Amino acid sequence: MRPCDLPVLSDPLDLVRHHTVYSCVMGSRAFGLATEDSDTDVRGVFVAPTPMFWRFDKPPTHVDGPAPEQFSWELERFLSLALRANPNVLECLHSPLVGHADGTGRELLSLREAFLSRQVHETFARYALGQRRKLEADVRRHGAPRWKHAMHLLRLLTTCRNLLRTGILVLDVGPERDRLLAVKRGEVPWSGVESWMNRLAAEADAAAGLGVLPEQPDRARVEDFLARVRRSSALRG
Repeated sequence: MRPCDLPVLSDPLDLVRHHTVYSCVMGSRAFGLATEDSDTDVRGVFVAPTPMFWRFDKPPTHVDGPAPEQFSWELERFLSLALRANPNVLECLHSPLVGHADGTGRELLSLREAFLSRQVHETFARYALGQRRKLEADVRRHGAPRWKHAMHLLRLLTTCRNLLRTGILVLDVGPERDRLLAVKRGEVPWSGVESWMNRLAAEADAAAGLGVLPEQPDRARVEDFLARVRRSSALRG
């Protein structure tokens, strides 16, 4: 391929439109917490053609759109975040609502367990702590938290505890739905929510010591997948 033949990116949205390998619905609909006014949050992974990386101007690591509430990562960025146990990225791989998965996307899904490790305790807990501090700031300033955010923090802590106990990442809240929606409606006092959060955090700490998950993710397996995808794309031109 001559330099002048290298693909030029004119619109980042074209990467999502034409190169998406995996997409799913996230948010309340994936968590089993949807109500009539819930948005449909779409998350996806696209593979920028390998020749695009041979120019000085690299393809973007992520793209917003084209639909409202849609966000996509370039494959390499997605894999690197997943290897670091980013909660949002790991959960995308376990959504029960898959919208699209081509051959590459299906292989990506087959790697789900390769990303899971005891690192999730630190990353989920760190994210949860940041969210809790925001809720506590709301209580100090306004007398009450943003109840929807409190509900989702409880869901995240529950997911983390269960993952550390079982080694399986399950998004749907199942029988906890009614209790969590009661929090969203502000029907549970903040003191009760705090107590619930404290209990879940303590249970997650205890579960982290069980050793159900490996100490580190399988980086070599994931890197081999990325190399094969890049090579295949380069050969296609």
